[in-house]
Amino acid sequence: MPGATGPDAAARSAPGTSSMPNMTMPMSAPNTETSTRPVAGNAVAIKNFAFSPATLKVAVGTTVTWTNQDTDPHTVTSTGTGGPLHSAALTTHAAYSYKFTEPGTYAYLCTIHPFMTATVEVTR
Repeated sequence: MPGATGPDAAARSAPGTSSMPNMTMPMSAPNTETSTRPVAGNAVAIKNFAFSPATLKVAVGTTVTWTNQDTDPHTVTSTGTGGPLHSAALTTHAAYSYKFTEPGTYAYLCTIHPFMTATVEVTR
């Protein structure tokens, strides 16, 4: 029978072979999808004069923590007026946290180095 030969037939006829773990590989695909969904406990690294990630997506109620990994001080400050982010100058290894309670897009920068910009996108 033509359909009973080939690599698929070998995998079906030998359930204990090493090709079976490959059969579970598609199971990791949902993890890729969930990594783009908002998750709690997010962190932003301040490193090499940049915020990483530059755009962070979180759910309402998430506390985000920024940690300075540079030797120079940096701030986390909302752009424009009236934004909620207002850290002091963060020295090396210092951290600043903020809990986002309202949906929206929150743009911020380092006031010491204004070319350093990023956003937090907060969804319900």
